[in-house]
Amino acid sequence: MELLHWTLVFLVIALVCAVLGFGGFAATFAGIAKILFFIFLILFVVSLVMGRGRGSRL
Repeated sequence: MELLHWTLVFLVIALVCAVLGFGGFAATFAGIAKILFFIFLILFVVSLVMGRGRGSRL
């Protein structure tokens, strides 16, 4: 969940920069947020797939 937290932090910073008119900074922070989001999404899917194999077998 730590990675998702940082994704949201960078997204909020990007939105604030966009509102204040700092286009370069907004694009940079939005890019970082996008990269972290996709990393988080991939790790989440991998953990779901790996967790299915560990279920109790009757």
